Amino acid sequence: MDAPDRQLYERARERHRDLTKPAGSLGRLEDLGCWIASCQGIVPPRQFTRPRIVVFAGDHGIARDGVSAYPPEVTAQMVTNLVSGGAAVNVLAATVGAGVRVVDMAVDADTAPDVAAHKIRRSSGRIDREDALTHDEAVRAVAVGRDLADREVDEGADLLVAGDMGIGNTTPATVLIATLTSTEPVAAIGRGTGIDDEGWMRKVTAIRDAMRRARPHARDPLALLRTAGGADFAAMAGFLAQAAVRRTPVLLDGVVVTAAAMVAEEFAPGARRWWVAGHRSVEPAHTIALRHLRLEPLVDLDMRLGEGSGAVAALPLLRGAVAVLADMATFREAGVSTREDPSDATAD
Repeated sequence: MDAPDRQLYERARERHRDLTKPAGSLGRLEDLGCWIASCQGIVPPRQFTRPRIVVFAGDHGIARDGVSAYPPEVTAQMVTNLVSGGAAVNVLAATVGAGVRVVDMAVDADTAPDVAAHKIRRSSGRIDREDALTHDEAVRAVAVGRDLADREVDEGADLLVAGDMGIGNTTPATVLIATLTSTEPVAAIGRGTGIDDEGWMRKVTAIRDAMRRARPHARDPLALLRTAGGADFAAMAGFLAQAAVRRTPVLLDGVVVTAAAMVAEEFAPGARRWWVAGHRSVEPAHTIALRHLRLEPLVDLDMRLGEGSGAVAALPLLRGAVAVLADMATFREAGVSTREDPSDATAD
């Protein structure tokens, strides 16, 4: 996997030294701008003109076991809400000029024909007892994700965000993360949509049993998705891996998307260098996954919604990082001295 251009990263760093500020005074915003320049292959970088969010929707059999505070039927209802523009990610996307595409990968209901054009099945399997997918379904779902990344980039997308929608999906996300990092379930399991103590205990049991089935496949990303993921996870993994192949920067969302990102990194080692973590979810497994990918989130706002909302909330920081490198005056342009005024010097 080709990495972003390191020489251009250093050229962007040199430009930062020429801008009217003390070197390093904008902290991580400077690093972010350099990363964007290295991804785009130009210094200064271009402002993002077509950020695109693709929300991958799917139901999970495990949700029928009470691991979520909401019933599985909410997935289909929320897909309708997303399509009509009423969800949080729609509202946030509108504030930053990002487009939203919704893709039904495994919703356990009929959805609009354009949304369901790539549907693999109705609900993924109950992963504590059975595989989430067949081998063929897993292959097809990964291919859908790759094709969607190609489609977005071919249509002009210059920044990609993957979002998720699916009741119960933090359970397979936690299974994938804990399996790939050899983490004990109780250290990785959060409250998801807000489950009570009894729901949390059911979730622990489900994840423990699913991990027992998943562990033999920890080194085979496709088999891992088939066993313990789902069509939505497989498509997200393909999407994130292909974005890196297409040299397109990605802003990662929360625990579900980052779980898929971990599998994508297994498919395409080095893909993570094309990603930046938008935020840190309150889900414990998300911090574990970010540490594994060696990514530091841009914001920490106690968010846990999914949909791509946390990533989109961080998008203005990327725009700011580009603007600083592209639009800020240099010392020479502003007529500002870079040396200490001799009259202010103190004699020995």
